[in-house]
Parts: sequence; structure tokens; C-alpha cells
Amino acid sequence: MARYMPITGIDCTIASLLIDTEAPVDVLHDTAAYRIRSVTQLLETLSIGEGISRDALLLQDFARVLAIPMRDGCDLMDVIGRRLRAQVQVQ
Repeated sequence: MARYMPITGIDCTIASLLIDTEAPVDVLHDTAAYRIRSVTQLLETLSIGEGISRDALLLQDFARVLAIPMRDGCDLMDVIGRRLRAQVQVQ
């Protein structure tokens, strides 16, 4: 696994947002958890929000915005999974 992995969903030929795959596992986990938790909190707010317009375009925009940190969190969890599997194979 390369030391720096671009996050998923970047359409540029030169990635500028990277994950350090050699960062401590607890740092990777905390970063993933923060992103996933922020998405969860906003989704919970939207689900109980009164008076929030349910306009299809607005909801589509929210979905796009929420997909970014969710994808980042999943990418980070993928790195953690690879690292843990590599540790198990060594033992």
C-alpha cells in the first residue's frame, strides 16, 4: 500500500487530498469517526426537522454534501482494515 492514498471521488489528475496510510491507527480511526459522526448528526437533524423544505433539489444537494465526509470516513476505515489484516497475516 502506498504511503499516501488519494481520497475517493477526486476528479483531478493530481490529487491534493491524501490519507497518510502510515498514520497511527487511532488517528485514522478518530478522523473517520469524526466524519461519519458529523454526517449522522446532520441526517438525524434533517429527519426530525420541522419546517425544513423537502424540495427534491434541496435534498439532492444535502445528499451530495453528506456523501463527501461519509466517503472520506469509509476511505479511512478501509485503510484501517488493510492495516489490521496485514498485522494478522504477519502473526
